[in-house]
Amino acid sequence: MSDIRVLVVDDDFMVARIHSGYVSRVPGFEVVATAHSGAAAIEAVAESRPDLVLLDIYLPDMSGLAVLKAISGVDVLVISAARDVPTVREAMRGGAVNYLIKPFAAAALTERLQQYARTRKQLSALGPEARQDDVDRLFGLAGAAPALPKGLSQATCELVAQTLREAGRDLSAAETASLAGLSRVSARRYLEYLCETGRAELRPRYGTAGRPEHRYRWTG
Repeated sequence: MSDIRVLVVDDDFMVARIHSGYVSRVPGFEVVATAHSGAAAIEAVAESRPDLVLLDIYLPDMSGLAVLKAISGVDVLVISAARDVPTVREAMRGGAVNYLIKPFAAAALTERLQQYARTRKQLSALGPEARQDDVDRLFGLAGAAPALPKGLSQATCELVAQTLREAGRDLSAAETASLAGLSRVSARRYLEYLCETGRAELRPRYGTAGRPEHRYRWTG
C-alpha cells in the first residue's frame, strides 16, 4: 500500500513546518503540500489530492470549518487551539475523523495518524459489503466482538446469547439447545464462542462420578 498523502494547513508557517515534521516521522505517511489560508487549502486539495488534511480552525481568510464544508472526497483531522464545544460539534458534523487540541505532544499526533492508518487498512480489507461487527470495529465501539468463526451466524449467536441471558442461571448445552430450538452440538459451539469472547463463562458441575458437566452462565 502506498504512503498516505497529507496536506498540512496552518496559518503559522513555523507551526505548519513542525506539524509536517511530525507527520514525516510516522512510517506510511507523506506530506505532499502545506497551506496557510483557507483559500490556499481548498486549492491545494484540488491540486495535490491528499488522502488526509490536517486542518487548523483559525485561518486568516475564513474559518477552518468553512474549509471543511468546501472540500470533499478527503478525510480531515482538525488540529486547533479552539476547544469550545460548538466548534468541536461542528467539526464532527462536518465529517472530521478526529480532533486534536493545541498544544500537544508529537506522540499525540502520531497516535491519531496510526489509528487513521489502521482504519484505512481495515476498510480496504472489507469485501463489497460490511457486517455489523466490521462496522463496530471501524467506529471503535467498545466491546465490539471479533468476527464470528466460519460456520457460525450472527443471528443464531444472538439467539443463544439471549437464551442464556434470559435464563438467569447456568445452563448446559442440552438445556440451551432445547430452549433455543437448536441441536446440542450447534448450541455448544455458540456457547464456547461466547465464552471465548468473554460474554459467558464455563462453570463445571462435578457429580459423584465421571466427567464434570459443562454448564454456561451469561456474563455480558
